[in-house]
Amino acid sequence: MNAMNSLTNEELGSTAQRERRRRILAATIELASQGGFDAVQMRAVSERADVALGTLYRYFPSKIHLLVSALQVQFELSAAAMEGKEIPGETAADRVLFILNRNTKMMQRDPNLTEALTRAFMFADATVSTEIHAVGMMLTGVLNRAIDPAAGAIPTDDQVAVARVIGDVWLALLVGWVTGRTSTEEVSRNLSVAIHLLLR
Repeated sequence: MNAMNSLTNEELGSTAQRERRRRILAATIELASQGGFDAVQMRAVSERADVALGTLYRYFPSKIHLLVSALQVQFELSAAAMEGKEIPGETAADRVLFILNRNTKMMQRDPNLTEALTRAFMFADATVSTEIHAVGMMLTGVLNRAIDPAAGAIPTDDQVAVARVIGDVWLALLVGWVTGRTSTEEVSRNLSVAIHLLLR
């Protein structure tokens, strides 16, 4: 494993280590929700999670690694909430729009957290590629299920490519909302236009 990557649950050998990682990410999300990107400081996270600062750095090499991993947690929670449920919508575009509008509303209810997670995603460089890839795969998987619920676990290459582009558009719109360049209504409207163009 690259020393600059975060430790994943799969790489942690014991239940205690996985619980420590869970506490770290929960503390990160709490701090971000209270004060946004600037409130997430490594020492504050270590104190809230009750882990030594050196231990925190072994699990997550930087604040950006920490926040991008927290973004993955948020996507996992959203995906779990829809697990086993039929996604509403007559067409692929309708279903994808339902999923992303649902996620957008969830994130807009906690603007400080969304600001922190989105800024971390924007600032992430090549050292965070593993975490970025994990977020991308999570989002792509959710969108592929919406595009073709009957496809099971094996989407086509075209479906994967379309899902990735839609995910990129959605994240770009969130960046616009976080930075005050795009209103809530514009996010929804522009997302609808992009999805219907890509899935017509």
